Amino acid sequence: MTARQLPVASPRQVRRAAAGLIRQDALAFTTLIVLNALAAAAGLVSPWLLGRVVDAVAAGEGTRTVDRYALVIVVCALAQFLLTRQARFVGHRFGERTSARIREQMVDRALALPASAVERAGTGDLAARGTADVPEVSTTLRDAGPDVFIATVQIVFVLGAVFALDVRLGACGVLGLLGIWCATRWYLRRAHGDYLAEGAANSALAEVLSATASGARTVEAFGLQERRIAACEDAVEHCRRTRTRTLFLRSVLFPAVDVSYVVPVVAVLLVGGALLDRGAVSLGTVVSCALYLRQLDTPMDAILRWVDQLQSSGASFARVEGLGQEPPAAPAPGRAPAGDLIEVTGARYAYDGGRDVLHGVDLTVRPGERLALVGASGAGKSTLGRLLAGIDRPHTGAVTVGGVPVAALGPDELRRQVVLVTQEHHVFADTVRDNLRIAAPAATDDELRAALAAVGADWVDELPQGLDTELGTGAGATRTDGARSQQLALARVVLADPHTLILDEATALLDPATARHTERALAAVLEGRTVIAIAHRLHTARDADRVAVLDDGRLTELGTHDELVARGGAYAGLWRSWHGGEPPARAPHPRLPGDQADSITL
Repeated sequence: MTARQLPVASPRQVRRAAAGLIRQDALAFTTLIVLNALAAAAGLVSPWLLGRVVDAVAAGEGTRTVDRYALVIVVCALAQFLLTRQARFVGHRFGERTSARIREQMVDRALALPASAVERAGTGDLAARGTADVPEVSTTLRDAGPDVFIATVQIVFVLGAVFALDVRLGACGVLGLLGIWCATRWYLRRAHGDYLAEGAANSALAEVLSATASGARTVEAFGLQERRIAACEDAVEHCRRTRTRTLFLRSVLFPAVDVSYVVPVVAVLLVGGALLDRGAVSLGTVVSCALYLRQLDTPMDAILRWVDQLQSSGASFARVEGLGQEPPAAPAPGRAPAGDLIEVTGARYAYDGGRDVLHGVDLTVRPGERLALVGASGAGKSTLGRLLAGIDRPHTGAVTVGGVPVAALGPDELRRQVVLVTQEHHVFADTVRDNLRIAAPAATDDELRAALAAVGADWVDELPQGLDTELGTGAGATRTDGARSQQLALARVVLADPHTLILDEATALLDPATARHTERALAAVLEGRTVIAIAHRLHTARDADRVAVLDDGRLTELGTHDELVARGGAYAGLWRSWHGGEPPARAPHPRLPGDQADSITL
């Protein structure tokens, strides 16, 4: 199975998504525009009045005129301060609300992703988008967005004021800013792709580190330490190169901009001096234009200070918004499954366009049957289990339950039909009640306690707040060991109440003592259900109603344990290799799986 990244939204899709977020809070955004415009207009008064003061003094007017101008300047400065403060307040509130919408949308989209898409991309990609990209976008909306918007409005108003005073001086100021325009254009043409590459490198690094840490025991068992260290070092080096590239872009942009700040002011003073000598402009006009252009430093500094953040967050927004581009699982074809019969017909499957790993598998699982899937490593057992659980769908053939394709069922309906139980389980940082209600949101406390009792989780009653006890690793939370975590996972299965369970060695990674507890709980969950066990250990197959043998992606044998052993084929060879001798007598039903630490009774 080859990894591929989750989708990344195009610039057009990002712009459309941003416009949609603005429409959801249009009143606040409009108020933000109006307040910023008023604040920028108030800031234009002071340089213009200073120019009038210069002209008044040159004309010989008294101090009364100067005092009157000074009072207006103070009033306008105070008004600008109050309007800017309110604009920032409105902008930050807008940013926080929009950020909350993005986070909620991210969670909804992540939960709606097909499980196969997440597994192909790896948990590192999705985790990086949730833990790095979403905060990046949130910071921009809260801080960078309002600052840049205010600065942009101020720049537009200042340049407009310069042109209003004198078109020639205004043209000089704009031409003097061409250096900034050229440097910024050079930067922006390269920044988007380079920041996307940096984000992808961060995801790849997170995936490599996560896979290495989670598979540490396997790495040690097979002596793969050097190979995994080399893979981690390669990922770190790639991440370093992408980050160095974005750092180079900033090292070119910022010095070029700093030099360009002085050019428009010098140009206005030189041209204004020449025009003043010919009497084409007044001294006050030249002073006002120079002051206006000097005022550009503050808003342009704000924009350039955040331009790096804006490019980084733009790439992050594209990655977050890209989750919405992943095609969801196809909806159910308008009808519920008619019964519990599971049928596999001519199923073929290949991972990401590679060679087929399943070749025309035909299999029928009757309601209430206990079926074991066996075969050598790589025979296709887990792949067939994924198709039966609706995680993947065959590219040829069909896997149906009650006549409806399993992979086409919605999450809620699928959970009522088929559930895959593996050795992997997760306890969320939440209460016991909310951890269980993931499987049945409408379940009552009595139903939750009944599910816990069914799997032997009587330890919940001993917790400080019972069902309201916080679980997790944080301060004040109660930690759960492997056995308790698996019991919670099995209690969710009881609450979901599927008619079919697919077991992929649910106790394989547990120590013997924990496995015994878990298998006793599992026995209660299996009662009265169809069970399909992916049997990595053949004790499981011995007690099944039927055994399906897979070899190189093909179903080669199907029958009871005794029939297949007597037939002397591939299964008999596997059994003798596993057991080291003649098969013991089949164990009578029922038997608690805890009686034997390395088997699950079917």
